[in-house]
Amino acid sequence: MREHIGELPRGSAAPFTRSRLLPPYRGVLAVDAKGFTGHPAIEHEAISRAVPELLKAALARAGLQELWDDRVFPNSTGDGYVFGFDTALMPFVIHPLLLVLQDVLTDFNVLSHGVVPIRLRVSLNVGPLPDTGDEFGGNGTVRNDTHRLLDSRPVKAVLASHKENITHVAAILSDRCYEDAVAGGYTGRHPDHFVEVAATVDGKLFSQRAWVYVPQPSGPLHEEVPDGDEAEAREDTRPPGGAGPRGPRVRNSAPRGAINTGTVHGGQSVSNHHVAGDHVEGTTADIVRGQG
Repeated sequence: MREHIGELPRGSAAPFTRSRLLPPYRGVLAVDAKGFTGHPAIEHEAISRAVPELLKAALARAGLQELWDDRVFPNSTGDGYVFGFDTALMPFVIHPLLLVLQDVLTDFNVLSHGVVPIRLRVSLNVGPLPDTGDEFGGNGTVRNDTHRLLDSRPVKAVLASHKENITHVAAILSDRCYEDAVAGGYTGRHPDHFVEVAATVDGKLFSQRAWVYVPQPSGPLHEEVPDGDEAEAREDTRPPGGAGPRGPRVRNSAPRGAINTGTVHGGQSVSNHHVAGDHVEGTTADIVRGQG
């Protein structure tokens, strides 16, 4: 039947006119460098080049080189990077990759020797996206929502309120990503590491239930952040009438006013001694090159 359907003429792309094959489900990872526009223009190219290299280094260190090699619809966003991947690997992208990315950025920033430090917001999503193999591949609602999550108030508030010398990664997961990979028990992180938030974006008609995860926290998730390139986190960012379908408790704060506080299991450290198992001595470039 699938072969027969595939022979049908494409016709109009208008929705709701006829049934078509659903695009394959993809995991989507997007990252964005904090404060990119606030840096002098001369530093923009260096940051743009460093972000995908740091991602590649973290994937190699986390044992996920295949994810980088097999990525689909990769694209630089200037201040960030996005690509799709096999959804079966989503639990490993959540953990250990985000934790390893925190360590890679710690090494990078400690050993940068004057090069601009980089702190990243990360968003993760899952859903059907076409892969056409050209520059138009990967377009769809899931991709759009991934970037909206990346720009949302809660995840921006984390990097604005947590110490810049400690917390280098703040991640936000779509509700579906969280339910499938974390609540379903497939990820090596307890659900208590994740904080439910209402993800909204200034100037956009966007509001979704989402989950913030900070691999190395250094403060609470404040409900307000300073003015500047970070969005203002209001006391309650729920849309009129309450939160999503699961009830009214969706606020940009963790229970008892702390986010992911306490021990981070699994040998979390912010040491800058090892990259991919080798001792590091030298420049920032050595960190990236050492990841293969």
